[in-house]
Amino acid sequence: MSMSRARGTRERLVVIGGDAAGMSAASQARRLKGPDELEIVAFERGHFTSYSACGIPYWVGGDVAAPEELIARTPEEHRERDIDLRMRTEVVELDVAGGRVRARDVDSGEESWTSYDKLVIGTGARPIRPELPGVDAPGVHGVQTLDDGQALLDSLARTRGRRAVVVGAGYIGVEMAEAFVNRGYEVTVVNRATEPMSTLDPDMGRLVHKAMEGLGITMVNDARVTALRTGDDGRVRAVVTEDAEYPADVVVLGIGVRPETTLAKAAGLPLGQHDGLLTDLAMRVRGHENIWAGGDCVEVLDLVSGQERHIALGTHANKHGQIIGTNVGGGYATFPGVVGTAVSKVCDLEIARTGLREKDAHRAGLQFEAVTIESTSRAGYYPEASLMTVKMLAERRTGRLLGVQIVGREGAAKRVDIAAVALTARMTVEQMTALDLGYAPPFSPVWDPVLVAARKATAKVQAGMR
Repeated sequence: MSMSRARGTRERLVVIGGDAAGMSAASQARRLKGPDELEIVAFERGHFTSYSACGIPYWVGGDVAAPEELIARTPEEHRERDIDLRMRTEVVELDVAGGRVRARDVDSGEESWTSYDKLVIGTGARPIRPELPGVDAPGVHGVQTLDDGQALLDSLARTRGRRAVVVGAGYIGVEMAEAFVNRGYEVTVVNRATEPMSTLDPDMGRLVHKAMEGLGITMVNDARVTALRTGDDGRVRAVVTEDAEYPADVVVLGIGVRPETTLAKAAGLPLGQHDGLLTDLAMRVRGHENIWAGGDCVEVLDLVSGQERHIALGTHANKHGQIIGTNVGGGYATFPGVVGTAVSKVCDLEIARTGLREKDAHRAGLQFEAVTIESTSRAGYYPEASLMTVKMLAERRTGRLLGVQIVGREGAAKRVDIAAVALTARMTVEQMTALDLGYAPPFSPVWDPVLVAARKATAKVQAGMR
């Protein structure tokens, strides 16, 4: 092992992780400081950089033709901007006291130390992979990276059977169920929770459940997977639960992710209750002047509950990277927190949520009122108007908006952005009823569904104050 360089006159920024947060930070820092002021070295253990992991289910399902369409910037494009990007190179040790990292070439095994003046940690998240018999068998896949997506497609090309089992019914689970439906597979989703989409309250998840069954997907809820049965050739043949066995030619694990903070933990950096790195508003790791972290490996402040959360979303990761790069480059920017907005779909069903669920509000010690309304995406008389269900939570007495969940067809999901802005502004549901939203029969009823829910929530809050 050897030190990569003696300290020079210019600073060196080292970035661990070549996806959204890490390379956004590197690119923004490069915009603010040229190569004569700042040397940038980035390490990525995979084959791709700056790609949309969120798009993998749509690539698998055939909506996206090739993985290249999911790549925002290639390694070559980063290098053209004077970023020393080292692919297939994994950082295996972080020496905070010595200001250096030890990296290993994935293919050759060769190791070397690289010193840094400033460090960005963008190690992302790792999929939850339960320790079950058969979990490592051929035909069992995760879909965290483009490499995972390619491995799954290669596996499907080698498999004659058309039975897919998806374990887990969160965002990845329902999106992968759609991908297999689009490919003509017989799809079963095995879910440990009472209803799919546990980011929703169970009453809203039930709407997703019914819609998925209407698409021909077999939903198995309240089921704990105990093993993956394999055939004589070692390949997966079935998913086994405590009560039944579901034949499978391919299995996708969509159980969720955890922050990838193995390096950070070994180096003694501060982690939160979800094992994510803790940072200040400038995304600087708490207690460390020259170390920043962003993306799926950090915890963020929930502006509604006031508690730290781990939310793995590309929107946050890109914002974190921009903020880190600005601060590393000599500017100043902050990330105040999130309200927990997310959207998804399974075929033509749109699913959206922001703010708190009922159990989140209970956990935060908040008293609240909950209302649910059914409305239409357009004026009821306009062609192709479709039903949508909106659930809204408001704080008892104050009427402050706490959360919104929406399930419906076309035009449903992005309506959640109205609520996301209202949450960020700490609006009451009564204040929301006066919002001047766009209206014309092709786009909305006279009273938008979100405002109908706000009116009902206002009435319930006011009735409780009498």
